Amino acid sequence: MPHPLRVHIESVCKLTDEEFDYIITHFTIVKYKKHHQLIREGDLVKHEYFVLKGCLRSYITDAGTGKEFTYSFAAENWWVSEREAFTRHTPATTTVECLEDCELLALTYENRMKLGREIWKYEHYVSMKTSLGYVALQKRLQLMIMGNTKERFENFVEQYPQLYSRVPKTMIASYLGVSRETISRLYRK
Repeated sequence: MPHPLRVHIESVCKLTDEEFDYIITHFTIVKYKKHHQLIREGDLVKHEYFVLKGCLRSYITDAGTGKEFTYSFAAENWWVSEREAFTRHTPATTTVECLEDCELLALTYENRMKLGREIWKYEHYVSMKTSLGYVALQKRLQLMIMGNTKERFENFVEQYPQLYSRVPKTMIASYLGVSRETISRLYRK
């Protein structure tokens, strides 16, 4: 069975065995338990992570009220980090927490840059996935601005059915910008 990272990269461009063997040497496998905070607000972020197993969420906390606002989720075969902090080497403004026990592939910024310089296929893969991520974010923002609560909820369930059954409804409500009660009401319909 092919390695999940290889499958993910090859959804964009095929690799030789030698290329993948070289790429994977730049990653480190890490495991964390449920509730572990992978990244905390204020941390310097040294890694981005490819999820092999588990589910995580990224959120920001309102300093005045302590209320959490879920920004994104990540499950198997997704990437997760705090992008700005990782890229600009600035303190994180979000927290990334394990919602389940997780097994991840960690990649340092230095190794990310090295792979991009040395293997054009890897750089192409990152570029394509970044562009697709930007498109998904743009669609999400449009739906948050123009869509009603029901449309946002239905889009989430349709787009991420595997998350709907794994993530607490309170966190889904936070992601959608609605109350937990609203999610319960929409779920019953």
